[in-house]
Amino acid sequence: MAIYSAPLRDMKFVYRELFDGDGLANLPGYADFSPDVVDAVLEEAAKISKEVLFPLNRSGDEEGCTFENGVVRTPKGFKEAYNQFIAGGWTGLGAHTEYGGQGAPKSVNMLVEEMICSANMAFGTYPGLTHGAYNALKLYGTDEQKQLYLPKFTDGTWSGTMCLTEPQCGTDLGLVRTKADPQPDGSYNLTGTKIFISAGEHDLTENIVHLVLARLPDAPPGIKGISLFISPKFLPKPDGSVGPRNGASCGSIEHKMGIKASSTCVINFDNAKGWLVGEKHKGMRSMFAMMNTARLGVGVQGLGLSEVAYQGALLYARERLQGRSLRGTVSPEKPADSLIVHPDVRKNLLTMKALTEGIRALVMWVSMSQDRAEKAATEAERLEHDDLIQFLTPVVKAFGTDAGFDNANLGVQIFGGHGYIREHGMEQFVRDARITQIYEGTNGIQALDLVGRKMTAHYGRYMRAFFHPVQQFIEDNAADPQMEEIVMELAKGFGRLQQAVGQIAQKGMSNPNEAGAAASDLLKILSYVSVGYMWARMAKLALAKANDDPTGFYKGKIKTARFYMHKLMPITSSLLSSIMAGGDTIMDLEDELFDAAVAA
Repeated sequence: MAIYSAPLRDMKFVYRELFDGDGLANLPGYADFSPDVVDAVLEEAAKISKEVLFPLNRSGDEEGCTFENGVVRTPKGFKEAYNQFIAGGWTGLGAHTEYGGQGAPKSVNMLVEEMICSANMAFGTYPGLTHGAYNALKLYGTDEQKQLYLPKFTDGTWSGTMCLTEPQCGTDLGLVRTKADPQPDGSYNLTGTKIFISAGEHDLTENIVHLVLARLPDAPPGIKGISLFISPKFLPKPDGSVGPRNGASCGSIEHKMGIKASSTCVINFDNAKGWLVGEKHKGMRSMFAMMNTARLGVGVQGLGLSEVAYQGALLYARERLQGRSLRGTVSPEKPADSLIVHPDVRKNLLTMKALTEGIRALVMWVSMSQDRAEKAATEAERLEHDDLIQFLTPVVKAFGTDAGFDNANLGVQIFGGHGYIREHGMEQFVRDARITQIYEGTNGIQALDLVGRKMTAHYGRYMRAFFHPVQQFIEDNAADPQMEEIVMELAKGFGRLQQAVGQIAQKGMSNPNEAGAAASDLLKILSYVSVGYMWARMAKLALAKANDDPTGFYKGKIKTARFYMHKLMPITSSLLSSIMAGGDTIMDLEDELFDAAVAA
């Protein structure tokens, strides 16, 4: 049976001990978030996640959303849970106080997001999309738009969406056809169809505000001709209350592999009234404010599913009796030993633990950088932290979701045949996790973003924001006898990463296909090294505290770090070999030969 309790001890470790989250209280606007307040927030979030959201996860999956006569209804219990969620102020946790929010650090909000995703990922899509819309409007909306919409997003009475994809275009948004016709009153009439719109229609909020990519009549072709518009389901009245129905409606909902309690909609805009956000033809800049936030959020979805899958698998491995230990009977009073005595099961559990806790630390590093990129005292500090965010966003999104899916699969494997059966709850995590590798830019797109943009931006400045601290850590700790074993393996992985970057930079200049062919392997090497760097830092901290460790928490960190370095970091060696082999074998096969065996 699936279980979930928030991993508060580990969350507080990465927030407080590893990255000095308590020091965030010294930044402007964060003074109220003392250690006691942060603890209270995390404990309350853990409570609502476990007691309110998690019990709806399986029933929501089995019931799904329903669509009838243009109306979408969420599963039984979701409306009541959402009302309890907004009553607790959770939709406004990370929102600014000027709009009625609590102004929490992004790093605190990220830990809460992880709990929600572990407990009920489908439920989390509704406030998650609203958070993205909030960020876009806060950055690029007019003062009037901010005053109208942001308080409603903050208190949860209105929700938001991202309307990008159309039937003929997904990643290539330059193919968008939705039209925006200017009106005498300064508004625009939007006409077109958007697909795969998460939380596009539902019964949780009194209004749904769509942020829509569309083209003006004078728009240049391609992506440079895209503008961003607000188009709410119901037009707001002058006093901010809900007015008449707009021309935005749901045409259907998708029947999906997973996250069935999240409504994924076709939204039709039929002369729907909208208003420009930001500058004309600059919509992608505004939309990327949502997408970058969403990509980090999707990585946290993967992390959340990793955690809940691990907890279920660990409990089952301890309780399920199966066979005897290879070294001799461990529990002679029982008819068999528990699964956890078997090396292969232990390897699977340790892989899940090492990736989950390592990625949690990586997410915390990036989210702390978000806090400091916004609040640091000097422009140079803010720029340094933003560079790290830019460089590691593809890692958090891609590796977080790959690990989420892989760990959910390992959870099913540990359960054996029972994992394949719905009543145990593990197979749902696999289905839910699969979409995270696809939406908000497939993980292959994240790899191309890394190679095509992040590595080359500002003459490698983003890359240096990561490379320099890793190199410095290796140099500072290589001579420490307690750290030697761990630092040596980190150094090997880091050396492979540097070699891979050099290879791609050299070959990619003359043949872009070489860079494209190697991109996913490079992203994986960077990911393993990034998480390895987190484990090295955690091990150093744990070694310093291991003598006062009544619970064994720090001892577990040290041993898991050793497992990661010896069993997972070597994967970078095979990835480097693949990169060094070049892309010829990928590109040489003629298109017509892909189905030659069938044609013959």
